[in-house]
Amino acid sequence: MTRTVFEYAVLRVVPRVERGELINAGVVVYCRANCYVAALVHLDADRLRALDPSVDVAAVYAALRAVEGFCRGGDDAGQAVGDDAGRRFRWVVAPRSTVVQPGPVHTGLTTDPEAETERLLRLLVR
Repeated sequence: MTRTVFEYAVLRVVPRVERGELINAGVVVYCRANCYVAALVHLDADRLRALDPSVDVAAVYAALRAVEGFCRGGDDAGQAVGDDAGRRFRWVVAPRSTVVQPGPVHTGLTTDPEAETERLLRLLVR
């Protein structure tokens, strides 16, 4: 099996940006060789409320689900409907100061980007 290079970033939730506290809530994976980009999310509402009891959990979850849809492409990608996988990945991992933020981009080798996405979610988020 041929291993290919992939890139990934952890999606973090920072409920109070001024405090800088965060929880990991998802991963986004991009593999250029396979034209693959996907995000998977898992939000632990209790951990999030421990950082900020007043956080709007439903709104945070909706923002995370929007990232999943954006990466999936098609009608779920909104204005990026025609963008390729690489462009959608670069948009998701661009630094921003919002409640849902990407972590640094890392690289690795994989034979199965989809399985890698699930593995990273288990390892880094769950």
